[in-house]
Amino acid sequence: MPFNIGAPELIIVLVIALIVLGPKKLPEMGKSIGRGMREFKDSVSGISGKDDDRDELAEANR
Repeated sequence: MPFNIGAPELIIVLVIALIVLGPKKLPEMGKSIGRGMREFKDSVSGISGKDDDRDELAEANR
């Protein structure tokens, strides 16, 4: 791991996030962070998104 974060540090960060964001916002934030990381990874690797594939298929069928 590049950051050398162990289990105790991870638990502390998650508890602080739970206190700051609350139990209702925490899952939403996790989803948005995961979605952003996925989009960044796809853009760096050059993989087109689902919307791009649909646009290409629509143009090919015309």
